[in-house]
Amino acid sequence: MEPARSGHATLVDLLDRILDKGLILNADLIISLAGVPLIAVSLRAAIASIETMAKYGMMRELIQDASREKIH
Repeated sequence: MEPARSGHATLVDLLDRILDKGLILNADLIISLAGVPLIAVSLRAAIASIETMAKYGMMRELIQDASREKIH
């Protein structure tokens, strides 16, 4: 069976893919005015389902804490 490429994808397909595979955002932004840097933003984000994050070993402590709170 060979993968087939569909001509269009929906937003639900995109969200399903992101949650299944995960998405890493890494951005650095500097806002300058008249050549003077005023604001710096450093963004590091990971978007994925809990199952995917656990699979890759991300946020283990947070997931374990949430599981413990669910039990109590």
